[in-house]
Amino acid sequence: MVIALVKPARLGEHETIAILLIVRDNRFEYLCRKYMVDIHCHLLPGLDDGADTLETSIQMAEMAIADGITHVIGTPHANSQYKFDPDLIRRRRDELQSAVGDRLTLATGCDFHLSFENLQDLQKNPQKYTLNQKNYLLVEFADFAIPPSVDETLHQLQLAGLSPIITHPERNGLLRAQPERMYRWLHQGCYVQITALSILGRFGSAAQSRAEEWLDADRIHFVSSDAHNLKGRPLQLRAAFEAVVARRGETVARALFQDNPLAVFEGRNLPYEPEQADPSAKPPQYPRRKRFLFF
Repeated sequence: MVIALVKPARLGEHETIAILLIVRDNRFEYLCRKYMVDIHCHLLPGLDDGADTLETSIQMAEMAIADGITHVIGTPHANSQYKFDPDLIRRRRDELQSAVGDRLTLATGCDFHLSFENLQDLQKNPQKYTLNQKNYLLVEFADFAIPPSVDETLHQLQLAGLSPIITHPERNGLLRAQPERMYRWLHQGCYVQITALSILGRFGSAAQSRAEEWLDADRIHFVSSDAHNLKGRPLQLRAAFEAVVARRGETVARALFQDNPLAVFEGRNLPYEPEQADPSAKPPQYPRRKRFLFF
């Protein structure tokens, strides 16, 4: 059997595909395989706890290409531990883009922490932090505390025209223990991204259980790699994609790995956005049935 890969093409307005030509027993069989988009990845070198060198970044990019990923947003941390320098980030992106050519489309964003300094700066220059300089913002919470004021902070971000995406809540012990907080944010219009390796059990059974529960309840909008390196946290999505296909079907899998992430990349409204119930709503009250006493 011979397999030839034809260069990805654009069919329809926003549909990214690749055509696989398979030669088997002198018969030609054409298969269409949709590609995947990763909106959360620590691919760019020397910026945070992700890739340490350009060579590592190139190897991670090659891994992504082999896995069927066509678009990646490099999202270094924006917190007190790592200096967030947009000019340096763009230069690192350009270096990597030059190395991999047009086989992988790269953009920049950040893993945004809700510190006072970050929020003040975000008001002045939101595109400094947003994904591909559009209107979506990755928001990461600390593992040890999430203040009550977060509800209002997220609301203010939305009033400013931004769309917050809560990153990997299944890995956050506070949100696993109090999922109703995330449900409130979902109801007010925030989005949720989980990590591919959580679905595969690589972050433990508790994270996997929550990820599966929220997948089944339509509370997830994106699955991303959150890749940091070549082995422990690689830039791969295909295995998780297949796991979601097996659990929820191909339509949902395509929405979480392809359609919604590509909409973020291009700054469009999400095509897949399940309605979220109001977590504060009380269950319906039914009148009590009258009791009849017989003497």
